[in-house]
Amino acid sequence: MALKALDIFKLLPKTNCKKCGCPTCLAFAMKLAQKQASLDQCPDVSAESKAALEGSSAPPVRLVTIGSGDNKVEIGNETVMFRHDESFYHHPGICVLVSDKLSESELARKIAAIEKLRFTRVGMELRVRLVAVQNDSGAAEPFVKTAAAVQKLGLPMILMACEAAHVEKALAQGATHRPLIHAATEDKWESFTKVAKEKNCPLAVAAPDLDRVAALAEKVKGAGVEDIVLDLTTETVADTLQALTASRRLALKRKTKGVGYPAMVISRSADPLANMADSCAYVAKYAGIVVTPMDKPEQIMPILTVSQNLYTDPRKPIQVEAKLYEVGAVTPQSPLIITTNFSLTYYTVEGEVEASRVPAFIGVIDTEGTSVLTAFASDKLTSEKVAAFLKSDEIKKKVGHTKVIIPGYISAMSGSLKDDSGWNVLVGPREASGLSKYLKTVWPTV
Repeated sequence: MALKALDIFKLLPKTNCKKCGCPTCLAFAMKLAQKQASLDQCPDVSAESKAALEGSSAPPVRLVTIGSGDNKVEIGNETVMFRHDESFYHHPGICVLVSDKLSESELARKIAAIEKLRFTRVGMELRVRLVAVQNDSGAAEPFVKTAAAVQKLGLPMILMACEAAHVEKALAQGATHRPLIHAATEDKWESFTKVAKEKNCPLAVAAPDLDRVAALAEKVKGAGVEDIVLDLTTETVADTLQALTASRRLALKRKTKGVGYPAMVISRSADPLANMADSCAYVAKYAGIVVTPMDKPEQIMPILTVSQNLYTDPRKPIQVEAKLYEVGAVTPQSPLIITTNFSLTYYTVEGEVEASRVPAFIGVIDTEGTSVLTAFASDKLTSEKVAAFLKSDEIKKKVGHTKVIIPGYISAMSGSLKDDSGWNVLVGPREASGLSKYLKTVWPTV
């Protein structure tokens, strides 16, 4: 468990020198305990105390990096069981599996399909972050050839070979930068560990159950490989979910040896819908990497959406900049719609305006990232705030009329907004889905 403020205070110099920016060493200790300060802010802490404090603050789940550069994938380093306790920080790497038994045309099609697995949702880019090459052929040559072809995607890779020598040959051919090597098993762990150590690559360990995986991880660590990923794939989805949950709980609550590493799962269901559902469940239950053979946008998008929803900080709503946005080829006479700066709200409104094909302005009010009703109920979306926005220079320069459309849910604001701004206030539909029809039928008549 992490040290408490008083435990940390005992290891500090206790000089109250204020060099750290805090009035006392106890105040600094309290900030350290709350993760609001870093130890390097104290210039006088002893080497022994520093080692003790850094050891106590080490994350219960090790941070493992796969790949390098801008596309590197970091997994692990999580500190809570439940997102609402604090937050989850490192998005799981959604990974597409590529077999080395594919023909040249099939491989080219697979690579082209993976390249297209990029999506934009509420202003954020979602994409497949890893590619796994599986040694289904059992031979080295097709494995090395497939790895070299997949490398052109520029994504971090997982090299899933039946023999460590095949991985070594792929690495010798420049197959990828710091891939995850898969997998050290109970009968071949020494050869895989040797390659991972020599090439400075992270290594996955795999065994039939969590106890044996943990024991194997300790052997691999003892042999000199620190960056370990636990492959917790089992015969059934239920057993896999149980292993994932148990691994996280044992690492966080008991600091059990051998489980303080991120986990990966291979989703093997042949039915695409079942595979998609299984993958979403694995994301929700702590998998750091989810490997799937699926490569169609409609199959991957739901998995990425679940990941995005779970791995955004619940303490910080996703927001867009509060300003005037233009959708389409607007003119000074284009309609002006008011909404909040909660990303999901804004992008929903923007999507409906685009679908209507009616160019329009969207005026975004700063409501600290809350939705329309929430902002209205908490006085973050007020007539005074909207009126100030309507009187701004930005509006005067671009909008040539004085008609504003407000969401139907806040129609009670219309009278006060008209008094405060002098604008003609139009009450739009309650739901964004009604905007398209409103802009086509009601707006031209007002």
